[in-house]
Amino acid sequence: MDNQTRKNLKQDNFVQATTHGLEWAGENRRSVITTSILLFVVIVLLVGGVAIYNSRSDAAAADFGSAMLVYGSPIAAPGEPVAPGSKTYPTALDRAKAAHELFSATADKYSMTSAGHNARYFAALTEIEMGQTASAEATLQKLADGMDKNTAALAKVALASLYHQTGRDQQAIDLYNQLIAKPTETETAGMAKLQLGSLYESINRPDDAKKLYAELKDKDAKGAAGEVAAQRLNGGAGPQ
Repeated sequence: MDNQTRKNLKQDNFVQATTHGLEWAGENRRSVITTSILLFVVIVLLVGGVAIYNSRSDAAAADFGSAMLVYGSPIAAPGEPVAPGSKTYPTALDRAKAAHELFSATADKYSMTSAGHNARYFAALTEIEMGQTASAEATLQKLADGMDKNTAALAKVALASLYHQTGRDQQAIDLYNQLIAKPTETETAGMAKLQLGSLYESINRPDDAKKLYAELKDKDAKGAAGEVAAQRLNGGAGPQ
């Protein structure tokens, strides 16, 4: 077969392939157009959804920040000198009530955002300060069972403290052990061990506390948690 014949065959094959492709596109034109439109709509929705989520996340973070400013406001008795322009509250209860309103509003409005989850957590903390422990416990339990692992860990720590305060020490111990087994960015295994050790000491189980501290000291000798554990083993209280 000479070169010219090969060239003609290649051209014929190309023409046939192109013709078949055009025929298929013509026969399936409606399907092609519909699929293209659907794909375009999906892309637009995804891009728009991300933009809307980011916008709501920014707004949620701003509202959460405002609530945190209130929660961190100083307590000052009437007539006590304060810095010009600073917001103060006469009692911790008054401050908790004001912050709780803002945290709850942020959590309700932005429930699908990280800032909204954090706001719900702090709303529960302020409920505890306000003496509404039953409501706080229900909120913390929902957060502890939620998909946001970092907020869930914080909620479990708060729940453990609440359980201890209300005489349910075994439930508190179970939660700390869960956190030790599955640490997160907001609650490391070392932090959970120190907290569990403190709980053991408070319920007259010093041997269990010492065992935890010794284990933590050996495994995290140069870390902050390991240093605190070493202090406690040597008779120092160390940070809780």
